[in-house]
This record gives sequence, C-alpha cells and structure tokens, in this order.
Amino acid sequence: MTSAAQRARDLREVIARHSEAYFVRDEPILPDADYDALVRELRELERDHPELVDAHSNRVGAPASLVFSPVHHAEAMLSLDNVFDVDELRTWSDRLTKGLAAVTPPVFSVEPKIDGLALSITYVKGVLVQAATRGDGRVGEDVTENVRTIANVPRRLVDVRGTVDVRGEVFLAKADFERLNEAQRAAGAKPFANPRNAAAGSLRQKDPAVSASRPLSFLAYQVVDRDATLRLSTHGESLARLATWGFLVAPETTSVTGVEEMIARTTWFEDHRHDFTYDIDGTVVKLDDLASRAVLGSTSRAPRWAIARKFPPEERTTRLVSIEVSIGRTGRATPYAVLESVVVAGSRVSMATLHNEDQVREKDVRPGDLVVVRKAGDVIPEVVGAVPVEGEARGAPWRFPPTCPECGGALRRLDDQSDTYCVNPACPAQQLQKIAHFASRGALDIEGLGEQRVSQFLSEGLIHDVADLFTLEVSSLAALEGFGELSAAGLVAQIARAKTAPLSRVLVGLGIRHVGPVAARELAQRFGTYDALAQAPLEELEAVEGVGPVIAQSVFEYARDDDARERMRRMAEVGVELREPLDSTSIEATLEGRAVVVTGTVEGYSRDGAAAAIVARGGTSPGSVSAKTYCVVVGEAPGNAKVTKARGAGVPMISAAAFEELLETGTWSATLE
Repeated sequence: MTSAAQRARDLREVIARHSEAYFVRDEPILPDADYDALVRELRELERDHPELVDAHSNRVGAPASLVFSPVHHAEAMLSLDNVFDVDELRTWSDRLTKGLAAVTPPVFSVEPKIDGLALSITYVKGVLVQAATRGDGRVGEDVTENVRTIANVPRRLVDVRGTVDVRGEVFLAKADFERLNEAQRAAGAKPFANPRNAAAGSLRQKDPAVSASRPLSFLAYQVVDRDATLRLSTHGESLARLATWGFLVAPETTSVTGVEEMIARTTWFEDHRHDFTYDIDGTVVKLDDLASRAVLGSTSRAPRWAIARKFPPEERTTRLVSIEVSIGRTGRATPYAVLESVVVAGSRVSMATLHNEDQVREKDVRPGDLVVVRKAGDVIPEVVGAVPVEGEARGAPWRFPPTCPECGGALRRLDDQSDTYCVNPACPAQQLQKIAHFASRGALDIEGLGEQRVSQFLSEGLIHDVADLFTLEVSSLAALEGFGELSAAGLVAQIARAKTAPLSRVLVGLGIRHVGPVAARELAQRFGTYDALAQAPLEELEAVEGVGPVIAQSVFEYARDDDARERMRRMAEVGVELREPLDSTSIEATLEGRAVVVTGTVEGYSRDGAAAAIVARGGTSPGSVSAKTYCVVVGEAPGNAKVTKARGAGVPMISAAAFEELLETGTWSATLE
C-alpha cells in the first residue's frame, strides 16, 4: 500500500509536469503514447486503491496560464477515455448498450481524432463574443481576438436566437505546416516540431497579428445549445447545422448502425490515417442520439457516450545506445541510431536514421540519451530528439568519425553539401551496395542475387565489381554454403539472361550519379548503344530531352573514368549487349503522353522501378503534381504534400493495388476516396 501511494504521487508529479509542457507551454516532452501510458497506470492504481483518489485525479489538461484572462466554461470541456484495440472498443460498446437497455442497435458517429488544440467558441444571438481554450476542462484561456483572425471561423451564425458554444480543434493542415516551416527556416528561425505544437503556439500568442500570420484552421465537431433553442435530436443534425453555418466539419465522419459496423469504420480510419490533409492520431466514436447521451451521462472527467480509439503510436521514447555510420553505394556516410528495442507503429524498432552530421548536431542527441523515435507508416524510423531527464547527466556530444568504418579511408564533406562521403572508390561497403543495386529489380532484376548473396561472393573473393558477375561459374557457386548444383545453375542462368537487358536498365544499374530510369531511357533511346553514348560530346548529351547539364556532366565524366572504361570493356567482352532494343512494341504504350506521379511505396517495385514501368509504357513520371498530371498512385507512407496538391487540383488518385491495372490498360476501375 505504501509503495502504491508513493507510485501514485510520483505519477501525478510526472503527469502534471508533462501536462503543463503540453497544454500550457505547447512544448511536449513525451510522445502522446508515453503520456497516455502514465495516465493509464495512475487510473489503474486508483481503480485498485480507491482511497488514493484525490482532487487532482479528475483534472483534464492543465490550469490556464497567466498570459490570458481565465474563462469559465458553461459546460465542462471533458476529455475522452481511450481504448487501444478492437477488444477494448467492443468492451466499451457492450457496456454502453447495456446502459441504454435499447432493443434496436445504436447508431454511432465515427469521426477522425484530429491532433490539434481544443477550442470553444461562444456565439450570442449569432454573434461571436468569446473563444477559449480547454485549459483544465473547466477554466480555459480567453483567445477571442486571436480566433477572430482564423479565416474559416464564421463571425456570425444565421438563425441563432440563443447562446451556443461551438467546439472543435484548431489545427494546421500538413501542407500549411510545411510552408510555415519553410518560412521559419528562411527567416533563420527554428522550425516547429509538429503541426499540433505549431497550431497551439500560433493561437496562444499575446499579439493577434502573429496568429493572423499563421495559416490556422478550425474543425468543428460539437454544438453546446445552452438555451435549447436549436431543437437538435441527434449528433448528425448538429454536424449538419455546423456545416450550414459555414464551419469545416470532417467530411470523413460517418454514421453507422451497430457495433460491428462501428468497429469496421474505426479500422478504416486506421488504414487511411496518412491520407488526410491534417494529422490524426485515432478515431472518436460517439453515440448519435442526444437523448440517449443524457441517460448515460458522464464521469467527472469523460462522457460515457463517447470513446477515442487511439492508433498504434508513431512516436515512442527509448534509450539511444550508440550512434554508428553506414556507407552507401555512392560512398555517402549516414549516421544511424542503435536503440533499445521498442514497438513503434506496430513494428519493433532497434535502429533509426539520423540523416547527416548537421541533423545530429541540430537535434543534439547523444549516446545514453532518452530519445523520441518516430515511424510513420512504413517509412524508415528516425530519431526526433532527446528527452531531458531531470538530474540525469548526459554524455559528450557525438562527433562524426574522420575515417570510414568499413575501409579506414577518409570521410569528407564535399563542397557545401550536408552529406559526408567515403572518398575511397575501393571501399568494400560501396562495392557491396553498388553490386546489389546493379542486380536489383529496378535495374537488371537478377532473381536470387540480393545483398546477402553479394556479400557472400565478395567475402569469398569471387567478385570485386559488377562485371565479375558475368564470369561466375556453376562449379564455383556450388561449393559455397547454401548452394547446390541446381541452385548454382539457376543463378548463373539468371545472370546470363541479364546480358540481354536493355541499355536503359544497365544505365540505371551502373548507379551513375543523378541518372534515374527516365533519364536512362531517354539516353538509351537517343544513342542506341553504350559505345555511342560514351563517345558523345557533352553538348550532345545536354541536348537530350529530360537530361540537362547536371545529368549530362555526370554521364560524360563516367564514360571517361578509367575504372568505368575497364568495367564496360569487360562487360562487352563477356557478351553483355549494352544496346537499347529498336523494337519497343513488346510493351504496349498504354500511358503514351501521360504524366503519372507515384508517392509512397508500391509493393513489388522500387521507387525507380515504378518510374521505369511508367516510362516503358510511354508515360512520364515527374516528381511533382500539377494540373496536367494524369493520376497519382498512392502507396504506403505517401508524401503528404503530393496527396494534398492532388486533391486541390482535382487529380485522380488510385491505390497502389491498382498500379498493375494502370500499367496494363492505362486506366483504373476505382479511385481513392
């Protein structure tokens, strides 16, 4: 009992500190998932030991700051209880339906849980008179003048005779957040950590002019009819009224009947969480019937008729064990974090990228630090920053090593670039990545020759360069661990077939700097053979459509490099054709003259491979969306800016599952919502 009481006191102290950072200073220290875990532990302690409950147990948010005048909410702005999986959601809904004792299945409203700053706006006889933050749920901060600067907040409501409070979230759309941070960097100011912090900090400014300069938006999701003059009977009617008044209401909000349909809809939101123009971290489920809500009532901190299903966290805290450096095929040295294993976004993470030397310095993360790790969808995990721990000494700042961890050669930053490179062309790590890339699906597509096999062949001394692949013999491979006569013969046959690969794919596989599948195809079609390409003057290379001076210079230099000359000579000697087929009718030009943008990961294709498939069918694959874009293919972890621009321009978006249909027919059977 003593330990439970002490733990409860410790939890309240920690939660209070983090609540102030989040709700008052707009500078959260912990990710939401870790904060939620602390709150959940405290509530479980209080449930098991009711005598530990005190006045602080039911507090929502944090007390208002001294910067703004206090506002007492006429009806408390309660928090929402959270569930984290389908089983917990079903338990909540079972409890709700028992409380109603209804014969017919209940109707639920399922809404996105937007990650913004909660706000209540009061209108008297249709006129905006006051706006207040949530604060601790009962007393908030008066931010009326700042809210008047938000473009999509109506100043006057039609047909309102009494007093109503409109509640919702102030937020920054993803595209607006990116533009705001671009402006911050251009002004030499520190960029904002995330859209929620930026929105909260922008609204809670002493000078309304600062709020007016930020692209804030407001999404409404509740009407508090203080005088009962609106005669609303369902939540759906409330949302319709909000839309009529001119408020933004989440268009994805859906009314469903029954528990199973409700659960299915919350799962839909989880599957599409990255498709929204604003950040969401869960869904909110509300009972639609307002009279039934009154029957169920609320606890001291949350309504019984609503629940939030939180998504698997995309940010977690863990310990940074060490910072190491990996070497890529171009020699680029990338620092990465070795972490104490933690589950983020549904998968276990033990390593995360740190991008480059400047990022490590800017984030000031050091071995031994407690750090925040982010993993959105299927993108590579990254370290966001360090979490200060009171009373904990930190290690020395990390310094980029002067030499390559693989070959011992010098590591250098070239010109004014932010990246560091190993400048030893014989570095074994570079060779491994170069050969693996040459055999990858986006290049020569040699099945069975992945990074592990390449590493094995290098360590056995069988290969040193991509040209060596074509000299491998069945007898040599069959003697290696993991091979037999049959598998060795199969791989050698795959390599032999690659000798007839189009020149455009060979150019991609060579990894010539700046040369992607589009430029490779244009060059291959213009010159036909590698010999003709290698002998072309710089001016002729620059004249090729879609190439330009940077790519042309890179190709020109590669063709005149002694090592490259020897490589290409050896490949030609063993029968690699190094020519582009004149007859391209084998692949139908289903996308002739059409621009198709791919964002995110498409299963079965690398980024370059997807672009190459489009180009092979007569299309183009630009890196940005415009009004002329034919369609946008949306894969896993898509770029928010591209999705937002496509929606704004009315460009059709299709799922990655329809990519093969698009390639085959030039069209698709269904677009994304």
